[in-house]
Amino acid sequence: MSITEYNGSALVAMVGKNCFAIASDRRLGVQLQTIATDFQRISKIHDRLFIGLSGLATDSQTLYQRLVFRHKLYQLREERDMKPETFASLVSALLYEKRFGPYFCQPVIAGLSDEDKPFICTMDSIGAKELAKDFVVAGTAGESLYGACEAMFKPDMVCNIRFFSLLLDIRMLFHGILCIPESPS
Repeated sequence: MSITEYNGSALVAMVGKNCFAIASDRRLGVQLQTIATDFQRISKIHDRLFIGLSGLATDSQTLYQRLVFRHKLYQLREERDMKPETFASLVSALLYEKRFGPYFCQPVIAGLSDEDKPFICTMDSIGAKELAKDFVVAGTAGESLYGACEAMFKPDMVCNIRFFSLLLDIRMLFHGILCIPESPS
């Protein structure tokens, strides 16, 4: 068993027409033992950007704190929020910087650009980006999530009850949560 599977996790991000959704399970376990059922895997960076971190819980928390610090420095210097593409490059560089003693986690980034274009990507523990136009999955339940997403995804889904009920169905498979950003309009 890999150290990234020690705490278990399931993360999925999916795009629709000018929207995205990101969902995660809430279980924190130690192999087959459940420790908590309210563990936060998805975090808000700003109103239009979210990150989900699967893998070793302690590394996920440490990486999240470093990312929040770097984002705040960026806000002070540039006087604006990071674009999702820029944030993905920051996460990738931060992970690659620690490649010889990596954080044992797999980030999933989901956000909206200034033009309301959805952006999703995932990375491995050394920062190799995997960009997608439909959905990305991460965690120990990744193979099961691929099957569920492939069966349910349709291109250019409209952000309505049907789109979010689709992710709720996937979420219910893993007893997770759903983070939906508020519409900027």
